Amino acid sequence: MKIAFFVDEFPPFFRGGLGTYSDEISRQYVRKGHTLSIFSRNRGNDATSEIKPGIDVHRPKLMTTSDIVSITNPEEIRTWDANGQEFFTETLLYNLLSASKLVNYLVPREGQHFDLVVSHDWLAALAGILARRNLGIPFVFHFHSTEQGRNPKGSPTIKDIERVSATISDRIVTVSYAMRDELVSYGYSEQKIRVVHNGVDEKKYDVSRFSSRQIEAFRQRIGIGHAPMILFIGRLTWVKGADTLVLAMTHVIREIPNAKLVILGVGDMEQMLSHMVHNLHLEQNVILHFVMVPEDERLLYYAASDVVALPSKYEPFGIVCTEAMAMGKPVVVGARGTSGFREQVIPSGEGICGFHINPYDPQDIAKYITEILKNPDLGIKMGRNGRERVLDQFTWDIASENTLRVYQELVDQ
Repeated sequence: MKIAFFVDEFPPFFRGGLGTYSDEISRQYVRKGHTLSIFSRNRGNDATSEIKPGIDVHRPKLMTTSDIVSITNPEEIRTWDANGQEFFTETLLYNLLSASKLVNYLVPREGQHFDLVVSHDWLAALAGILARRNLGIPFVFHFHSTEQGRNPKGSPTIKDIERVSATISDRIVTVSYAMRDELVSYGYSEQKIRVVHNGVDEKKYDVSRFSSRQIEAFRQRIGIGHAPMILFIGRLTWVKGADTLVLAMTHVIREIPNAKLVILGVGDMEQMLSHMVHNLHLEQNVILHFVMVPEDERLLYYAASDVVALPSKYEPFGIVCTEAMAMGKPVVVGARGTSGFREQVIPSGEGICGFHINPYDPQDIAKYITEILKNPDLGIKMGRNGRERVLDQFTWDIASENTLRVYQELVDQ
């Protein structure tokens, strides 16, 4: 198949899990004999075009849009701050320019034929709608999350974009059965929806790549030493629950005084988390790393940890969770509301690989972190089971195969 692939994040641009997804899944498609034209956001200095094996990447150069914000933005968007309004208008421009390049250049001028078009989340949805309308080829809309789920009081405009995209699309692909249920609850057509779990590179995410000496040296470098280490990796936003995890540490250290929590990520909560750590007198137990680190270093954070805690309040599918499981680490995960974690993590029985917790309750989080840290054999068993589960269910090879099957069924109709 020849696939037109609209996605806001693609290397070298990473904002979150979608960048990892688009990077990994596209390489799998090429490995399986398919070709892609990828249209991604240009941050200003990125190359506008790039050729890779099986992939041509297009990043239309955007322009400053501040002078037309009041004209192009819906009334609700005008209530956002200036940065938000600019971002929305740039997103609109990215979609229009990307769709135009596909429809008016790649197809008629270069004579390329595309079998289908796919868009990922609202940030690239409008380009997919335009491409379907003008090229008359099938359109698959991927929901990785929803505006309603991320923030119940979120933008009506973004919710409208999602709804129109879901209505016009020929198929909806989403990342978990929990997410499917959420979409159905909003009135989206259940017949259109297909569930495909995300994956992980199981060869890259393998703790055996690191020697005990490397891990020990890294623990010394980040100030852990020989203390029990709890790791959080993610965007520092309310929905990810890092603040509740800090509160949980006040309970953890009553049982394990030398336990240390490492929070790795960036986001709006940075200042608040710093204040919390100071006000709760946790400076000796909570290490804040407000940085985006290269993947090779992120692997070392996983390798150095004893348990990975991800108390998300909303998580359609947690790629970080599969990474931790692939690295043989026990996980403690939020399991309320729309939670793909419930499908990823087995919390009991012979296949146990982690615990499900109430992400709103610091004591519940602390209880299960403490249980793992006090029972090293349990943690080892969970980690071993977690990696086996990843190899069986959650590799990028499996994810790409299942996604391509959805695409092919649509193309063959």
